[in-house]
Amino acid sequence: MDKFLITGPCKIKGQITISGSKNAALPILASTLLFDKPIVIQNLPIVRDIDTMLNLLKSLGSKIQLSNNRKTVKISKTKNQKYFSNYSIMKTMRAGILVLGPMISKYHKSITSFPGGCILNGNSGRPINLHLNALKKLGMKYEIKKVIFTQSQTES
Repeated sequence: MDKFLITGPCKIKGQITISGSKNAALPILASTLLFDKPIVIQNLPIVRDIDTMLNLLKSLGSKIQLSNNRKTVKISKTKNQKYFSNYSIMKTMRAGILVLGPMISKYHKSITSFPGGCILNGNSGRPINLHLNALKKLGMKYEIKKVIFTQSQTES
């Protein structure tokens, strides 16, 4: 077993910058769908899932203004709110399911595909049935439909 061995006494001083947490930032970003006023979020980590979530929010009608250093974002509502979570974005990250709750809460409707790497009740280690069961207990009614895409639909 690895361990740290520290002998002292010693004083620790100085400053470090802690980057934001992806697993905290993703649900915070999804929750911006609930607000009508602009939201500013700082200290975002610079990782692909954050970019993907911002693209998902943009596709749902949010206006995204990212700072030059990409660590601060201002998210505003537009009048062009959408209720369909695009599969081409959803399939690339699991966290896409996080927009379902805010969309149902705020707009009382959503058409959302399964996120990438997830199945409802199968052998996936990370199914989304916990999200669906929680929303069902809060009164959401849902229907799962199987959609078959043709080659031309997946290329667009």
